[in-house]
Amino acid sequence: MKQLTPIYRVTLNGCDLTEKIEPRLISLSLSESRTDDADCVTLTLDDSDGKLALPKRGEVIRLAIGWEDTGLIEKGSFTINEVEHAGAPDTITVQARSASLTAGMGARIEKSWHGVTIADIVRAIASKHKLNPAVADVLGKIAIAHIDQTHESDMSFLTRLAKRYDAVMNVKDMHLLFMPIGHGTSASGKALPSVELTRKNGDQHHYHVSERENYAAVRAHYHASGKAKRKSVVVGGENNTNTKVLLETYANEADARAAAMAEYNRTQRSQATMSYTLALGRPDIYPEVPVFLTGWKPEIDQQTWLAKKVTHSMADGGFTTGLELEMSNDPTTARHRSHFRKGGK
Repeated sequence: MKQLTPIYRVTLNGCDLTEKIEPRLISLSLSESRTDDADCVTLTLDDSDGKLALPKRGEVIRLAIGWEDTGLIEKGSFTINEVEHAGAPDTITVQARSASLTAGMGARIEKSWHGVTIADIVRAIASKHKLNPAVADVLGKIAIAHIDQTHESDMSFLTRLAKRYDAVMNVKDMHLLFMPIGHGTSASGKALPSVELTRKNGDQHHYHVSERENYAAVRAHYHASGKAKRKSVVVGGENNTNTKVLLETYANEADARAAAMAEYNRTQRSQATMSYTLALGRPDIYPEVPVFLTGWKPEIDQQTWLAKKVTHSMADGGFTTGLELEMSNDPTTARHRSHFRKGGK
């Protein structure tokens, strides 16, 4: 059986350091997340001879990972935010986060937005931080009559806006993403192909189903004019007794409905989760990729899953990929699953 060899490329401020790093590499990991958590690279290097220089915070790393027989896959740029030196034996650990996510996006500001769309907001903030905006049309067209950014960073504000509309908001390789959860596209807009995995692909898994998030409906209140000062909307059916009530009171019916729908979708996805470690790393798997599983219990195999977080790890000559999956509530992926099982491509 052919021995598979993992490979990688690491550059620092444009200078390729791969050959210098290779004999010193203890471990390399890349965590890619769908949420507002920044993608994060962690490198641990052997410095037992004391010859390594400490990199500086703010310097930029670019990373590509893969296998020798299939080549490298680019994973983007990351800004160094933490450096550690420990021993003995001496080691250097470098942590870097998605580029530009560590800069001015964390600074709190005061701003009010009037008569804009989500696309207007995302493009304005992206331009401010020299990022490329990537906004899905279905979200970008949504009109925002008024929203305040009160002593709140751009990152926190966009995260709050994304949660209201059940969206992905993140910075990926100099792109500011604002996409519906389950959108299945890369930062450049290319479709991410679905992935079929079996139990033979890995050796560790953990499936969890909970009644805690099993709500049949979500209710959100909003301010209203006239005699009834406070009204509500329900997503999932008015007659359901198992209804989750949101604590916030929204400015209008449209905002309340969007928040209720977002929370309803989130509760549906989080009813069951699955984690799985692949014995052979898959650098081509990204957050938001639909995942189909085969070889477990029927309740697991029949579900369409969505990658929420992907962690690639290299150490001791091996390369593994850890997946955190949640239920997909997109009916189009379920149809894809049926087509796949019938032998379609």
